[in-house]
Amino acid sequence: MDERFPIGPFVHTGEVTLAQREKWIQDIAELPERAREAVKGLSEEQLSLPYREGGWMLKQVIHHMADSHMNSMIRFKLALTEDTPTIRPYYEERWAELSDSRDLDVEFSLQILDALHRRWVFLLNALTDADYAKQFYHPSSEETTRLDYNLGMYAWHGKHHVAHITSLRDRLGI
Repeated sequence: MDERFPIGPFVHTGEVTLAQREKWIQDIAELPERAREAVKGLSEEQLSLPYREGGWMLKQVIHHMADSHMNSMIRFKLALTEDTPTIRPYYEERWAELSDSRDLDVEFSLQILDALHRRWVFLLNALTDADYAKQFYHPSSEETTRLDYNLGMYAWHGKHHVAHITSLRDRLGI
């Protein structure tokens, strides 16, 4: 197993069907509880372990999910209210080095994920096919991304990072 990608990379080709969107929305809805379960019972020392050599500490992974998913919801809202907006990239690796990502109790980001995902799922369930076809432009990758595809990316993203935590727990028997 590649410890960087314990569930493999995100791959989706072709059209995104209604059934696929519903599955991804369910994944988004379930992420906060999965993240909470992944770190349940871990000590502060264990939360400070990197999920792989050269990787982030487990606590940084949790804080990163909150940061990243907040950014994603904002990108959804921009795409829903503007014509193919250019989104604002951010340096996730630099954000992960800030004190709130390195030192703050993960409970705060778990609470953010819970509230954010409830609101995000509510929005996602209200979108039409035409809404999901809207897109945004990412200046770093120079790619235009449809919201339905981005939904899949973030459904995968949450599972990907939860697997970082659970695969380390499995390897260490904790």
